[in-house]
Amino acid sequence: MKKILLSILLGSLFLSLNAATSAEPKTSPNILVVMVDDMGFSDLGCYGGEIETPVMDKLASNGLRFTQFYNTAKCHSSRVSLLSGMYCMQAGDVALNHCVTSAEILSRAGYFTMMSGKWHLEKEPTDFGFQRYFGHLSGACNYFTGDGTFRLNGEKWQVPDKDFYTTTAKVDFALKFLKEARETRKPWYLYVAFNAPHAPLHALEKDYQKYEGQHKVGWDAIYQARLEKQQQLGLFGKDIKAPERPDHVRAWDKLDDDWKTFEEMRMTALAAMIDRIDQEMGRLVADLKQAGEWENTLILFLSDNGASPNDHRRYQRNLNQTPWDPKVKWGDSTGWAWARNAPFRFYKQNQFEGGICTPAIVHWPAGLKTKPGSVVDSPAHIIDVVPTLVEICRAPVPETWPGRELRKISGVSLASLFETGKLEKRPPIHLLFEQDRGLRDGDWKLVSFKSQPWELYNLADDRTELNDLAAQHPERVKTMAATWHQMAKEVLHAPEDATEPVGGADNKIHRLWSDYDKPYNEAAAHELNFLRKRKK
Repeated sequence: MKKILLSILLGSLFLSLNAATSAEPKTSPNILVVMVDDMGFSDLGCYGGEIETPVMDKLASNGLRFTQFYNTAKCHSSRVSLLSGMYCMQAGDVALNHCVTSAEILSRAGYFTMMSGKWHLEKEPTDFGFQRYFGHLSGACNYFTGDGTFRLNGEKWQVPDKDFYTTTAKVDFALKFLKEARETRKPWYLYVAFNAPHAPLHALEKDYQKYEGQHKVGWDAIYQARLEKQQQLGLFGKDIKAPERPDHVRAWDKLDDDWKTFEEMRMTALAAMIDRIDQEMGRLVADLKQAGEWENTLILFLSDNGASPNDHRRYQRNLNQTPWDPKVKWGDSTGWAWARNAPFRFYKQNQFEGGICTPAIVHWPAGLKTKPGSVVDSPAHIIDVVPTLVEICRAPVPETWPGRELRKISGVSLASLFETGKLEKRPPIHLLFEQDRGLRDGDWKLVSFKSQPWELYNLADDRTELNDLAAQHPERVKTMAATWHQMAKEVLHAPEDATEPVGGADNKIHRLWSDYDKPYNEAAAHELNFLRKRKK
């Protein structure tokens, strides 16, 4: 009898311990980082857009979203910063020879590391800590035919002759990699880098047809509708003054009929491409839930820069074309880039808010302590991703690495923000791409367009950079400019030609922006002649 009672007691104890163990969350979260390409601030529904993005909207409503999350305003430099926790030049630019990557750090900490998508840097992801990789090494490619840079785990991969679309293919392989990761029983890190909605504007026919006619009202009406929705969402916590349409973008009702038709087609394609991103995110979400990994997977969604205004291939304006034809390669639209970046000014490559401030969403049921749907207004930067992962995953950063001269990480961890929704005072954020430069220090921002004279804004009072205070605060301009130059030299290790003094005329225009002053056909002919002359 005593043996029976002892057996029962031991069995009960075992069941209790087993239940307690199974109820405990995994100590190491899975990490899913998703980067899109050239997405405007207001493109997602949860940021004011009219495009249907229910998956991303739900992630935001159950997680948190940022209103002041910065990038570098350009594709490749944002990727360097995302992977290194450093400014692009500081990390060694595309060579990455002064840093260790997030994949290298996490793989040493026991993570299974994977990437699917656009690389845009030197060598290959498998040379920088990713144990699995599918995607293209190039900065952009045809969505239907790809290019010769596609790789699968370090080996050349041939793009199929038909039934191929990059946005879908990247998730196809991401799901295959996740299946492998689960077999290892290790925590995993997956980086998905979509090339959408970067030009060329290629859309699947069924996605395009969904949006036909919805942007016929034009960019003035869409811009206003997005502003109103942002206000309804309480995105900025208070009313903000939005800038008027810039002079270099013509009023929609002043465009000729051909211009209107073509611009409507371009925005329809962009909407379809963004919708497709959301659909593919839905496949990833469904897979995580099915695998029982939903609660303890940290999802970070972000963009490499704001909407692009660069109207490449402006001579390709045949109103009988369709964006699901691989031979058609529409470029971006400056007018739609203005509307897509609402309520901010300027675009990709500029260090004004329209170029550097983009959607950023965090979802992590097991780790976020903030109220679901929280909107975070603390300034953060893409260099903060690596130190955040280092803290959350308890992954030490190596002090040395073979063949590289490592520099100190510049980003700060956002882990405390996930607890409270606020970030304590941080070092100034340095902003530089080619001739565009800026500095964010607390509420103040110093910014220059193409090395033209410095402008100064107090973003606490003037979120959309409308009231230049440089003339009223010359000493602050001087002090912040000195900080910018000091950081450029001591932190970025920037060459002297990248830090020459600002000056010259105030002329905010670029030859690659859409030229709406010319009639539709004349503008197309002008661009074709320009390209012919350049080839000669």
